[in-house]
Order: sequence, then structure tokens, then C-alpha cells
Amino acid sequence: MMAALGRLRAVVVGLLGVALALVVWDLYKAFGPEDGWKLGERTLVLPRASDLAMPHTWEVYQRFGEPSSPVPDAPSTARAVFDASVFTLEIATRGWVIGVVVGLLLALLMSRFRLAESALLPWVVLSQTVPLIAIAPLVKRWGNGIDLGFTWTDEHSVAVIAAYLAFFPVAVGALRGLKSPQRTHLDLMHTYGVGWWRTLLTLRLPASVPFLLPALRLGAAAAVIGTVVAEVSIGLRGGLGRMIVEYAQTASSDPAKPWAPIVGAVAVGFVAAGVVALLGLLLRPYRTAETAR
Repeated sequence: MMAALGRLRAVVVGLLGVALALVVWDLYKAFGPEDGWKLGERTLVLPRASDLAMPHTWEVYQRFGEPSSPVPDAPSTARAVFDASVFTLEIATRGWVIGVVVGLLLALLMSRFRLAESALLPWVVLSQTVPLIAIAPLVKRWGNGIDLGFTWTDEHSVAVIAAYLAFFPVAVGALRGLKSPQRTHLDLMHTYGVGWWRTLLTLRLPASVPFLLPALRLGAAAAVIGTVVAEVSIGLRGGLGRMIVEYAQTASSDPAKPWAPIVGAVAVGFVAAGVVALLGLLLRPYRTAETAR
């Protein structure tokens, strides 16, 4: 009962946080400086509150009920954003699954062999310094140039980019978790003659859950971001990334409309985090000391 009340309290606090952010947005829009506030001549500290730069939240809400384009029989903006969100979520899910598998395998390898950790961990960290917008076209070119036994599509390229961002937090978090058991517990397993694999299943993996779940949440968020950015870089149609670019072209005449796909991207991120939270419920017995991120 207390656990259920705690989860309900967390949901209510989260919703109140979102509502507070919306209220602050509208208050700043109503009373903030139209040209923003600058520190010196160039450093913009507070954003501009003009109608062109910052619409009211209810104006964005109204756009969801309007047609998505001037074309006759065009679906509403809400329907178009929903379809694009589902498309992006499907690709992000594929990328997240690939990233989780790759990250876990790397973590297992690095935790098993110290030499592998010394050799691979620096490269794992350095991999995240490569600009995503630059590597996305390369992935597309490489995929089209390699015979993999099936037709390589832009969706595959976007999923690889999503996996590229998702594997890093999983690899680092899982590695910390696998190395978290106390030395006395490891010595006890060694004294009983328990092998490495059985120690992994009975001690290391359960101990890694408090570290792994936050890493999975970060990986899910990174997969969504990677999918949206890769859709823009590669030019994949059907998802939120391309919709953001298309709607941005109307920003000068309708500043509220470009925010509709951005709201969709936020919703996709919430869904991804919610799925990981459901996974956390299944692993609740191992979350007694979950590490905060």
C-alpha cells in the first residue's frame, strides 16, 4: 500500500512539475521582454518573448485541431504528429534494443577482462565526442555500400544512429554495476568454487540492476534524440525530425505550429522513459539501493 502511494505521489509531482513549467512559460511570455535580456551586447541570457519567437501554450494547443497542411482533406495536426511520433518511436525502439545489447556485451567483456576494459573504455568514451550530424550521412553511405543480404534503407541508418547514442550509458552503467559487488562477497563465491558465469548470474547481474536501470533510461532518451536528429540529417520522411524541419518553414507566419512536432518528441521521450519504468517494476526486488543519476 505504501509503495503504491509512493508511486502515485511521484506521478502527481511529475504532472505538477509539467504544469508549473507551462505556467512559467505563459507568464514569461506575457510579462517578459520582447527582445530578451542581454548581458553585454551579444550574450543573450533570457530568451525573447515576442510573438514570433515565443507563442503562448494555448496557441500551440489550438494548432493540434487545425489541418496539418493547406492540401484538401489533409489530416489534423494532431493526427499528423501522432503518426510521426509512432514512426519515430518504432525506429528509436529498434535503436535502443540494439544499443542495449551492444552495451551489455561490452560491459560483460570489460568486466571479465581487465585488459579489455583498459583497451575499450577510452574508445567507448571517445565515441560520444563525434558530432552526430556528421556521422549520420556516413552511416547511410556505408550501409548502402555493403552487401548485407537485404536492402539497406534509411530507417536502418537512423536505427544505427539511435543505437550509437544508446549503447554508451548502458555500457558504462552496466560496467559499474557488474563491478559493484563487495570484495568479501566475491571472495566467498571464489571460496565455494563458484565459476565466473555462475557468479555473474547469481551475484553480479542482480547487483548491477540499481546501476543499469538509470542507464537504460538515459539510453532510451538518447535513442529518441538520436532518431530525431538522424531523421533530419539523412532526410528520412515520416518521422518527427523531418516534420520539425517542414513546420519550421512556417515559423514566420505561424510561430505556434513548429512547436507541435516538438511536443510530439517530448511525448515520445515520456513513453520511452515509461517503458523503462515498467521494466523497473519487474526488477523491484533488486532496486533496494538504486543509484541516482
